[in-house]
Amino acid sequence: MEKHKEFSIPFSGLKQGKHQFDFKVDNSFFESFGYSEFNDARIDLVLILNRMSTMLELEMNASGTVNVDCDLTNEPFDQPIKGEMELVVKFGEEYNDEDDEILILPHGEHQINIAQLVYEMLVLAVPQKRVHPGVLDGSLKSEALKRLEELQPKDTKKNQDKTDPRWDALKNLLTDK
Repeated sequence: MEKHKEFSIPFSGLKQGKHQFDFKVDNSFFESFGYSEFNDARIDLVLILNRMSTMLELEMNASGTVNVDCDLTNEPFDQPIKGEMELVVKFGEEYNDEDDEILILPHGEHQINIAQLVYEMLVLAVPQKRVHPGVLDGSLKSEALKRLEELQPKDTKKNQDKTDPRWDALKNLLTDK
């Protein structure tokens, strides 16, 4: 059985020109790849396929939200994401996906499966550091934030004013020109 059959696009029967395909991506899509970082996902994907006589151009645009855990507080929140990708599909002797912008399909192929491309685009669209918006604006109250505040270094202003006299001579080198 072919994995992610719903992401297979049969291009052999399409006329030349642009064709639009709409997809809904949910958490089961990511789980099928063994990716469990998301609690939930609701993403809309629009694929515009431009069929030409000798090649295909794919333009993918995705937007939606993924529910992830905050890196600081471990509180779940909805992270908005947007992703876009452009790809040129050419035909050759054998399958080759080594280039990020060009995909080569064998001459006899009549469809393309974009599931792997969609997966990579969406996973890379999520920021590496996931911080709950409530942490940034101060509206989130959690035990983890209270504990981080308690453990924060104190008297940073006093420590910045004191300098080691051994380094003062080096500061003069900057001003003596």
